[in-house]
Amino acid sequence: MTPSDLHPTTVQASGGGNASGPWTRVPYRDIPRFDGSSLLAKWDRLHAGQWMPPPAPGPLADGWALYHSGEFEQAVTLALKQGVDGLALANQATAIYANYLEPRESVRLALFKQVTERAAAQASSEPDNCRALYWQAYALGRYSQGISVARALAQGLGSKVKGALERVIELQPRHADAHVALAAFHAEVIDKVGSLVGRMTYGVHAETAVELFERGLQLNPNSASALMEYARGLLMLHGDSRMADATRLYEKAAGLEPADARERLDVELARTGLSD
Repeated sequence: MTPSDLHPTTVQASGGGNASGPWTRVPYRDIPRFDGSSLLAKWDRLHAGQWMPPPAPGPLADGWALYHSGEFEQAVTLALKQGVDGLALANQATAIYANYLEPRESVRLALFKQVTERAAAQASSEPDNCRALYWQAYALGRYSQGISVARALAQGLGSKVKGALERVIELQPRHADAHVALAAFHAEVIDKVGSLVGRMTYGVHAETAVELFERGLQLNPNSASALMEYARGLLMLHGDSRMADATRLYEKAAGLEPADARERLDVELARTGLSD
């Protein structure tokens, strides 16, 4: 398997839940574990990709500790009890679970749609809320991949993803994950429709994709996810001529020390991509 073949749902536990039943658990025992106090001590490292102020000690901090420990379902349940203050956690935990662990495509798409709608509703009332905009874009982007990028572009979903990510970067120029996600958008559109149509119709450019990937990694160099997205982006933009570079990026991702459950899943993806 080459880096471009790898999809997050190759990391799964056996079995699987559905949107209303038990969620699939992270299948590794060596993931870091957190409580409210240890979470706050490592907050900056854990949120290097999309920094946000740490929560005060209490239920919301406990929810984030559950998330970073890989207890995604419990984190969502607790987060939704915190009202608007818990939306960022609920959206992040749901989206990451759906992307990495949910084995059934129909359930994955339903969860991404749930996050999209929840985040879009918040963004409509809080148009400068970076977390709402980012998770709206992330979930809509993954949903678009699930129904096919070409179909999503035809439905106008691409412009929503691109616009939300550009707004996040405008509001928070050091948002590493938004840079990487926007870079991946440019690369994927070019891969699907070609550079000319992509530039004329969707305003995407290969050079912009590379610049955004580089900036994202400059802001958060220890992101296995960003390294793999960059590898996939190079292959989409340049094909096998950049396979050596893509492999080096995967090797770097595979050698990182994961800081939390999501990073553990990313490192496993990188290792799987190199070994298959």
